[in-house]
Amino acid sequence: MPEQAPAPAVPSHFQSFLGFDFGQKRTGVASGNRLLKTATPQATIRAEGEARFAQVEARIREWQPDALVVGVPRHPDGAPHDNTRAAQRFARQLHGRFRLPVYEVDERYSTTEALASGARDADAASACIILEQFLRSLP
Repeated sequence: MPEQAPAPAVPSHFQSFLGFDFGQKRTGVASGNRLLKTATPQATIRAEGEARFAQVEARIREWQPDALVVGVPRHPDGAPHDNTRAAQRFARQLHGRFRLPVYEVDERYSTTEALASGARDADAASACIILEQFLRSLP
């Protein structure tokens, strides 16, 4: 696992979160809470553009999270690449559309870890890994 930067201050009353593993074609989703520091995979969103955001909106209505968490990929040395910028843009769009706080998490190796664990849906499993990594960083 890469070394994590300190988590931004997350208000203690934020208890429930939705995590996203953004991809151009598929976006993994997980729900989780601060108390248990665990995440549960949700159905992967297989849509792009407005259709993706319509499905995100449905998840937000269903789960009523206090905040959102987006995995941001980087090269092994930490350098950004095209998918880094795409994930950060997705995070900004989530904040702009849904007016929820959005936290970014370094997600290097989350898909590799998900595949190594034998996950049937690597996107949802990656979203769980990302969200649990974030939850474990909270006090």
